[in-house]
Amino acid sequence: MPRLVAVVAAARNGVIGREGAMPWRLATDLKRYRQLTLGKPMIMGRKTLDSIGRVLDGRDTIVLTGRAELAFAGAYHAATPDEALEKARECAATRGADEIVIAGGGEIYRLFFDRLDRIYLTVVEAEPQGDAFFPAVDPACWRLVCEEKVPAGEKDSAATRFTVWDRAAPPES
Repeated sequence: MPRLVAVVAAARNGVIGREGAMPWRLATDLKRYRQLTLGKPMIMGRKTLDSIGRVLDGRDTIVLTGRAELAFAGAYHAATPDEALEKARECAATRGADEIVIAGGGEIYRLFFDRLDRIYLTVVEAEPQGDAFFPAVDPACWRLVCEEKVPAGEKDSAATRFTVWDRAAPPES
């Protein structure tokens, strides 16, 4: 069974978005995002796909939205989290992928948070205003596997820390 993972960039204050866009520019992190998601099924909300503007090459995109009429060309539609997971598992089996990626936004991360096995979290060393947030990673439930500090590159608006968290304890009911 493929592992369920989140791939996310969040500021120190938990912000992941503002008015349908990311409040930073991080070319370095976009390369990492591509590396982590290529060849894997991705579950995301319609607003996230709208902000990207297209289905990403080399990945199966499952859009979780209650409004089927808003489905995106080239993406699968799912009306419920369980339907999205079922389709993602089918895609993972076809591709031989070992992970299913939860790719946002804030509502989608919250829906799947208690089911996640791993979090690939880029901590953006900034505290911007925002209206979309990633849930707090509780060290009592998650174990930090690795952390790498990355200075801001020429095309980055902030320094980052790439972190990987594995679930250490099941979520409390």
